[in-house]
Amino acid sequence: MVHTGYNPALVALSLAIAVLASYTALDLGGRVRGTASRLRWAWLLGAALAMGGGIWSMHFVGMLAFEMGLPAAYDVGRTLLSLVIAIGVTGAALAWLGRSRAGRWDVLVAGPVMGIGVAAMHYTGMAAMRMPGQLAYSLPIVALSVGIAVTAATVALWLTFRPTSIWQRFAAALIMGVAVAGMHYTGMAAATITAEEAGAHSAHFAATSVDRQNLALYVAGITFVILFLAMLASAFDQQRIQGELQASEERFRAAVQAVRGVLWTNDPQGRMTGEQPGWAALTGQSRAEYEGFGWAEAVHPDDRQASIETWNATVAARSTFVHEHRVRARDGLWRHFSIRAIPVLDARGAIREWVGVHTDITDQREAEAELRESNEEIQRYAYIVSHDLRAPLVNVMGFTSELEAVRQELKTLLRDHPQGARIDDDITEALSFIQAAIVKMERLIAAILKLSREGRRQFAPETIAMTPLIRGIADAQRHQADRKGATVRVAADLPAIIADRLAIEQIFGNLIDNALKYLDPARPGRVEVTAAPAPGDRIRFAVSDNGRGIAPQDHGRIFELFRRSGAQDQPGEGIGLASVKTLVRALGGRIEVSSQPGTGTTFVVTLPREPVTGRGEAAKSHPPETMPLAAE
Repeated sequence: MVHTGYNPALVALSLAIAVLASYTALDLGGRVRGTASRLRWAWLLGAALAMGGGIWSMHFVGMLAFEMGLPAAYDVGRTLLSLVIAIGVTGAALAWLGRSRAGRWDVLVAGPVMGIGVAAMHYTGMAAMRMPGQLAYSLPIVALSVGIAVTAATVALWLTFRPTSIWQRFAAALIMGVAVAGMHYTGMAAATITAEEAGAHSAHFAATSVDRQNLALYVAGITFVILFLAMLASAFDQQRIQGELQASEERFRAAVQAVRGVLWTNDPQGRMTGEQPGWAALTGQSRAEYEGFGWAEAVHPDDRQASIETWNATVAARSTFVHEHRVRARDGLWRHFSIRAIPVLDARGAIREWVGVHTDITDQREAEAELRESNEEIQRYAYIVSHDLRAPLVNVMGFTSELEAVRQELKTLLRDHPQGARIDDDITEALSFIQAAIVKMERLIAAILKLSREGRRQFAPETIAMTPLIRGIADAQRHQADRKGATVRVAADLPAIIADRLAIEQIFGNLIDNALKYLDPARPGRVEVTAAPAPGDRIRFAVSDNGRGIAPQDHGRIFELFRRSGAQDQPGEGIGLASVKTLVRALGGRIEVSSQPGTGTTFVVTLPREPVTGRGEAAKSHPPETMPLAAE
């Protein structure tokens, strides 16, 4: 038996290597996840070299610290094999845990594999020793060393992929380094060395043995340099990450300021803590005033209780906080804010903090209030106008009744007059036009009254025979056509559609009126209404004329409210075509214009044959449709 011992300095050096290698491996291994593919493999290789190479270096220095009183040499091939085993099994274990789908239980696979590999590295390194003696092992102690290796490797891998602070990482590295060193020296304790008889063989080993202390220092020095370079790379990467985080934070704050927002944070329980410069700048509250739930004192008294209850319910549910309330600004004025806050979770899924933004929507709310007041004023005015229009309309209806009585008397008086029949026909036609206009006026007044009450125009679809309807519109404007010396031709085969009758009358009444209004009096005028099928079970109605035409630059603006084109030598306010566009869109259609100055104009109105549902299918029943009060 050979009396053995250890060099305390080299033992301490091996322990320092183990701790430093563990810390470096923990730092590099923690970067494997959450990085790009190329960087992930770079950090994986670095972590494998740091941990595997560090463990091997600790093992080799620990072996050199072993004083057995015999000269020893090392087989280069087996020594390098032990290094490859250490780096290989460490890299494989880290790669297994570095997968995107890896879970916490995968450490129970990678840990034992790595532990057995480390033990294999240790005993391969022991087998690389060449000395004049016999080496034997105690199997129970060998098993204990393997168990220590598996346990140490499992704990090391679990710590590597667990988020830790720098002090937690240092404590973990200290524990892991001691455990790895403990495995090595337990394995050494399992070995028993028996010296051979002195002779030429022993003299050969003495001649080929190495200076243990110098070799240990060489290995340790190279290891420290490698670990230092690895930690330097980690420091540069950490600096890069900090720069990216700072830039990201600056972009986020700039984005919040761009939307006139105030950024704030609360603790997991929803209490405002720490410095909140944005909130302080908005409300003028000091830190002592807004901490906890003191921020609620800046909320309008009418909104305060609802805000606190909604916030507490959101914190309990761990959901997104969406709310509105009024806040007293630093100048003492109450301003409207839209609030949105989300919980920020840590790696374990627990709430770390709340991050929220108060966005100033005062201008928006004031504009909405003004719009509501304006809309209400329009509704009131529409009601008054419709009410006042009824009085003259009733008078006109009374006069037509009187005219009808006069017509009957004239018919009797002119019974024997040669022109009596013609005069009676003219009066009858005139009265029919007046009565038709009265009916249309009644319907328009009823629509205005309904609009003033409901704020939206209601459509009542019905089946409409388009040819007689448009001919009736043309007949009502016959006197205007006669003054222009124009003819209005309506195709006899216009297809029927299902739509609101009054809306259709307004659409085509305005289009025919415009066509007649802008005919050239120097030549015979012509207005023509035709139709053709269009894709999607729609109909394209065309109203064409040979009038003065519209310049191309005016094609878009003629549909704008109070906008007209060309020379303003005809009466009008620029309302008709804007109304037509709004009605066409409300009925689910579209309107287009094609025109050239001096050649005429064509308006094409494309309408569905039937009202369509939200799914695009023809409605079997035709419930009232709605159109906003404001024109598009």
